[in-house]
Amino acid sequence: MYEVAELRKRSEAILEYLEKSKEKTDRFMERFHGYKLDHETADKIRRHAGEALIIVFSAEWCPDCHRNVPVLGLIHEATGLEVRVFGHLMRDAKSSTRKWAVPPSPAEVDKFNVAKIPYIVALSKKGEKLGEIIENPPQGKTLEQALLEILEP
Repeated sequence: MYEVAELRKRSEAILEYLEKSKEKTDRFMERFHGYKLDHETADKIRRHAGEALIIVFSAEWCPDCHRNVPVLGLIHEATGLEVRVFGHLMRDAKSSTRKWAVPPSPAEVDKFNVAKIPYIVALSKKGEKLGEIIENPPQGKTLEQALLEILEP
């Protein structure tokens, strides 16, 4: 079980993260403006907007993050589903035992046992883990479809 209030406090709202990331790369916003959201699936996700919280771990240097994190921004805009980001992750090149350098990466990388990014986890409003998507949605599915399958098991 995770402390939802603390996660909110220590993370960024998805749209704020995307805006700040423009200083480091334009790839997030290119995807944000170029992606065609599946609105039928988004309508189904909207029914769960008040029931779940999406947490994502991301980095501006990560190609899979460029593909998927902006889509989470679009899902948030279309559905009201709360999406929070622990961003700006950095690898720990000096350690043979730690994947992420903490800091600047947030301590939550250890709490969530993040191995690959983007690491997208859906939590209930009580902090129970509902499901996760690691790096990319399953083959043949959009991110919004994969997220809906977690929210509507």
